[in-house]
Amino acid sequence: MTAAENVCYTLINVPMDSEPPSEISLKNDLEKGDVKLKTEALKKVIIMILNGEKLPGLLMTIIRFVLPLQDHTIKKLLLVFWEIVPKTTPDGRLLQEMILVCDAYRKDLQHPNEFIRGSTLRFLCKLKEAELLEPLMPAIRACLEHRHSYVRRNAVLAIYTIYRQNFEHLIPDAPELIHDFLVNEKDASCKRNAFMMLIHADQDRALDYLSTCIDQVQTFGDILQLVIVELIYKVCHANPSERARFIRCIYNLLQSSSPAVKYEAAGTLVTLSSAPTAIKAAAQCYIDLIIKESDNNVKLIVLDRLIELKEHPSHERVLQDLVMDILRVLSTPDLEVRKKTLQLALDLVSSRNVEELVIVLKKEVIKTNNVTEHEDTDKYRQLLVRTLHSCSVRFPDMAANVIPVLMEFLSDNNEAAAADVLEFVREAIQRFDNLRPLIVEKMLEVFHAIKSVKIYRGALWILGEYCSTKEDIQSVMTEVRRSLGEIPIVESEIKKEAGELKPEEEVSVGPAQKLVTEMGTYATQSALSSSRPAKKEEDRPPLRGFLLDGDFFVAASLATTLTKIALRYVSLVQEKKKQNSFNAEAMLLMATILHLGKSSLPKKPITDDDVDRISLCLKVLSECSPLMNNIFNKECRQSLSHMLSAKLEEEKLSQKKESEKRNVTIQPDDPISFMQLTAKNEMSSKEDQFQLSLLAAMGNTQRKEAADPLASKLNKVTQLTGFSDPVYAEAYVHVNQYDIVLDVLVVNQTSDTLQNCTLELATLGDLKLVEKPSPLTLAPHDFANIKANVKVASTENGIIFGNVVYDVSGAASDRNCVVLSDIHIDIMDYIQPASCTDAEFRQMWAEFEWENKVTVNTNIIDLNEYLQHILKSTNMKCLTPEKALSGYCGFMAANLYARSIFGEDALANVSIEKPLHLGPEAPVTGHIRIRAKSQGMALSLGDKINLSQKKTSL
Repeated sequence: MTAAENVCYTLINVPMDSEPPSEISLKNDLEKGDVKLKTEALKKVIIMILNGEKLPGLLMTIIRFVLPLQDHTIKKLLLVFWEIVPKTTPDGRLLQEMILVCDAYRKDLQHPNEFIRGSTLRFLCKLKEAELLEPLMPAIRACLEHRHSYVRRNAVLAIYTIYRQNFEHLIPDAPELIHDFLVNEKDASCKRNAFMMLIHADQDRALDYLSTCIDQVQTFGDILQLVIVELIYKVCHANPSERARFIRCIYNLLQSSSPAVKYEAAGTLVTLSSAPTAIKAAAQCYIDLIIKESDNNVKLIVLDRLIELKEHPSHERVLQDLVMDILRVLSTPDLEVRKKTLQLALDLVSSRNVEELVIVLKKEVIKTNNVTEHEDTDKYRQLLVRTLHSCSVRFPDMAANVIPVLMEFLSDNNEAAAADVLEFVREAIQRFDNLRPLIVEKMLEVFHAIKSVKIYRGALWILGEYCSTKEDIQSVMTEVRRSLGEIPIVESEIKKEAGELKPEEEVSVGPAQKLVTEMGTYATQSALSSSRPAKKEEDRPPLRGFLLDGDFFVAASLATTLTKIALRYVSLVQEKKKQNSFNAEAMLLMATILHLGKSSLPKKPITDDDVDRISLCLKVLSECSPLMNNIFNKECRQSLSHMLSAKLEEEKLSQKKESEKRNVTIQPDDPISFMQLTAKNEMSSKEDQFQLSLLAAMGNTQRKEAADPLASKLNKVTQLTGFSDPVYAEAYVHVNQYDIVLDVLVVNQTSDTLQNCTLELATLGDLKLVEKPSPLTLAPHDFANIKANVKVASTENGIIFGNVVYDVSGAASDRNCVVLSDIHIDIMDYIQPASCTDAEFRQMWAEFEWENKVTVNTNIIDLNEYLQHILKSTNMKCLTPEKALSGYCGFMAANLYARSIFGEDALANVSIEKPLHLGPEAPVTGHIRIRAKSQGMALSLGDKINLSQKKTSL
């Protein structure tokens, strides 16, 4: 058993650089030194004993020269010393000297100083020798009546631990004694300890006491209330018929002034009763806790409890009535809390409360606009936009209220929030025909204020696709001209540059805009002329600014939009002159942009792709063929419709899977489950929650092993030495989140006794050895298990290496050494599949600086099979939808994502193809690019992929 597995009472810092003192010098200091010197010597003795030294010669010295001293520091150190010093002979009998120690402690238990009495009683809790405790029992009993509460509460603890350690014969009447003490006690901490003992030693007496004071529970201190909650939970868990007796008490404790009591009482109430009133009271209590507690960790923990409540189908309806209360949590500035709250509200939204929810979210969105920019304000606005988007898709009636508010944010400086709004608007305009006129009108209003080129492109596409009336089409053309400024662009820019030297000529730039009004097709001229004078001369219109910065992708988008509206205008207006005039105007704009692209004015010249696109649009407008009309005005919208319906289908599928998980359906022919016959793994709802949480805190939770636990353990056994080595060693590597436990089996294969057999380990990577395994003595052909703990700090492959060193008994030779094989710690134990949006994936892809490019080298001949193999071997999740991967075209691209338990992200892009010219049996080729924030993560994942693709066998 290693030191890490023992119960640890005292941790002492050891300076490693100093030389350990000799036993003689310590003896001298303890005998003849002053109090200060004796204190230092005693500290050194304690540290040496903790490090494995025996020092038997000092025991009598300490009893004679140190034990009689009255100094408080020395008394404190002596308590530590007596706790760790060996008290028995090798055959298990108590040392004679301990009788003297026992007598000294009997005197300390009668000491007039309450601190010495109390600390001695605490020390007695750690003694495990009945012979030492027996003479002290009368003194311990007498301490129950001491005037000071510190002594009384430690006396109760001492009696409790002595009774619990199977020493009932020392104090057989302990429960009765403590019950009488509890009835008469006034101090809260003493009552809490006494009540705690009765819960574990004699539950019936604890219940009797609680029954007498159940109406005064609210007046008790919070430490006692917490223990009462635990008792009620345990009693009702063991005996459900008792629930009615205590549930009122739990309801009262929900009103406690202590947040800890409220939290525990709400959790207990939910496990004891599933009545709607109980669930509502518990949920309300949780919400109050979230709002009142300032610590974000507390808020997140309590939010998780609310989310757990929601998972139960019968509780969900109760929580739906509390959605508005849950939204009060949005007043917290922390983004993670807001994110969870919005997700919970969205899961609980129904037709009854959606209207109120939307009103609150709209207010929150408007609030984010008025707040001085905080780093999380933009992200919060994005979250709100996405939540409103989801609400509008699920409840179409709400879209008309939401869209006008959200469209103001298209002109927002934060591109991410504006992009979310644009995505929402695009979906709404396609789905809800009745909202199209409203959306187009609002879009035209905010169009000139859009600052981001990406949003500008999206807005152009929406206007080009959905403007269906003559007036709207003319308005779009006016807005485009307004955004483009004076044309031809090249000439006006050259004039402006030349004119900067002559200020008087600048006045004539304004009237040149009359080019627009000379076309007979425009009815909304006033919008253009009224806003022009307000603009400063040096301010370029937005679209002109984008083009002069060299962003000609927006020009290609504009050309497509102009082509769409021109073709639509031709079908709406019968007059040939107006048709030609509109087409000519559109073609003039395209031509002037092409001219600008080829000139030296923009910062970057136009790309060939954009030239081809604009030229194609010019050709389409000059010919006006029905085929092109159909492609531009019908096929585009059909593509969007297909994409949206696929997305909706995917969402419905995931929701269906989610609801199937949650719905607990019981068929008529299902067997009845009896608690006594229930398998352990089926008892999750019936397990003691207090016991489970204690086990979780201690890291002893049982993880679900494979179907055959032996097989799963054997998979992780690593052979460290050869079978012919004098010492054979193998290790079982158990990974438990941040810890790795190495259970090393060491076998002595010789006929000699091996002394000081030590396992020496060292680590490479972000691993840290917690402690040095202690030396062993191995008899001939004997074996032993040595455990070593390793801490893990980040996600990367680690290596543990080392050797076994030993002395052969009776041999004069030097120490022998057997070098161990390396143990490789697998990165897969820390990586879990996760999901993120496309936008988040692209953002992380741009931000992460470490990239590892792995060449595909496999014998798998099917693209999909290879992708599935990679997903399985790297534990990553494929973000590319199933629909996009279906079909067969000889190549495949997919995005993968995973997150480690340390919160590190890992991204991968798989680009593979099947070289058809090499025949049907040709293996898959291509590349996998991995990106991560840390170099270790990117390299480790690359190594894992390389290893797994080579291992594949068909």
